Amino acid sequence: MALPISDKFLRPVVITAAALLIAAAPPAALAPDLPAVACAPDSEANPDAAAPAAPDAAQQALTAHLSKRFFIAPGATERIVAAAHRAAAEVGLDPLLVLAVIAIESRFNPIAESVMGAKGLMQIIPKYHLDKLRDAGGEDMVLDPESNIQVGARILQEYVHRTGTLEAGLQYYNGAWRDNSAAYAQKVMAERDRLEQVLRQRVALTVAVNQKGL
Repeated sequence: MALPISDKFLRPVVITAAALLIAAAPPAALAPDLPAVACAPDSEANPDAAAPAAPDAAQQALTAHLSKRFFIAPGATERIVAAAHRAAAEVGLDPLLVLAVIAIESRFNPIAESVMGAKGLMQIIPKYHLDKLRDAGGEDMVLDPESNIQVGARILQEYVHRTGTLEAGLQYYNGAWRDNSAAYAQKVMAERDRLEQVLRQRVALTVAVNQKGL
């Protein structure tokens, strides 16, 4: 779940951020001591960024996989996948990472709510992130799937930027900064790797079909 971050817990870290999606490579989350492009939104690098496009082959493959795995209607899954790609592009995160966080946090249930008050796809606790929710239209938007993903991605990007690594940022997102085993981050990254494997299999299948047709 997305918890508040406290500067008193920040400490130097040395692990670099994980690899990004091969099929849709947005800017990587970089450590704060690097040039000021860490987690830079695409809008800064490309002010003429276009409106959302129709799902590409990668998004279609992810939609089919996630819809089947989590028993979600294809249309709803497609909107979540597209929203994750847009939000990731806006803040410079890997879209597979955002989808992996959603899978771990809520299993793609847009109305999920924890006993601690974390809500929605990315399990945001409203009282800790009211400023971001206001920017998205108000506290009630926490249960709007697209707004929840947008705000959750902003929170995660902020934590990655402030802690310096993807692993530490994920631990802060979960409120588990004292867990030296980084269990939450490992769980998210394992899920991300599974999603990447779905895309690799799609590429391999496409190549095989094309070669067979030659």
